Amino acid sequence: MMQVKLNQIAKRAKQDKRLKFTSLIHHVNEANLAECYQELKANKVCGVEGETVESYGINLEDRLSQLVESMKLKQYRPKPVKSVYIPKPGKNEKRGLGIPSVEDKLVEIMLKKISEQIYEAEFLEVSYGFSPKLSCHDAFRALDKAVMTKPINYIVEVDIKGFFDNVNHYWLQRRLEEKIVDRNLLLLVRKFLKAGVVEDGKQLVTEVGTPQGGVISPLLANVYLHYVLDLWFKKEIKPQAKGHMELIRYCDDCVPRVQRKLHEAISVN
Repeated sequence: MMQVKLNQIAKRAKQDKRLKFTSLIHHVNEANLAECYQELKANKVCGVEGETVESYGINLEDRLSQLVESMKLKQYRPKPVKSVYIPKPGKNEKRGLGIPSVEDKLVEIMLKKISEQIYEAEFLEVSYGFSPKLSCHDAFRALDKAVMTKPINYIVEVDIKGFFDNVNHYWLQRRLEEKIVDRNLLLLVRKFLKAGVVEDGKQLVTEVGTPQGGVISPLLANVYLHYVLDLWFKKEIKPQAKGHMELIRYCDDCVPRVQRKLHEAISVN
């Protein structure tokens, strides 16, 4: 039943690009959250409360009933995520991951499912990261095809340093409001952004950023970069191009491919 409703959202989003969704929060209900629970994997690292997936599921029906009721009463507050650090592949430095509590993870999964149906219809074909239908292998194939078939002489690798740690909450909310005007759902997203982080036993306030490791963080990153990077490149940069120019983006990593050197390819007014 949940997937049927989600498919309806996706259909409406594809049919009417100007549509803004006014009523979405009712999808965050007990039945749908119970389905989300089935997607959780056991033996994962626990959040700040130390509760496991198994222990949360012992009285699942009661727990979900209390959770939904707290959201209806505007009393629900996501717990701060537990910060852990893991090595970056091939590098000496580490990157931080935020581990949500089991209950918060359920709500995030549902928020992601809803938002994904809306924004997958919006994202440009240059975006490959964290898409349910695309992977990094698809991005590599697209790059290979462009290099082999288009007049590409230069490839530029671009990485946005500290992107997840520095996402501006205000502008992220503004970008979400391009398609979603359900104030209750937007409030839930804002609560997750402001939930804070626990690091070395100390709770830190989060005024910017969206934690890596959070279920909804990759989608929020794609929404943000869709408006500030993908559309900017399409509407502002490509029209100025002298020669062929394309972009491939995998979340905060992007690869512009150009026929001429960048300083020659873009006219400066």
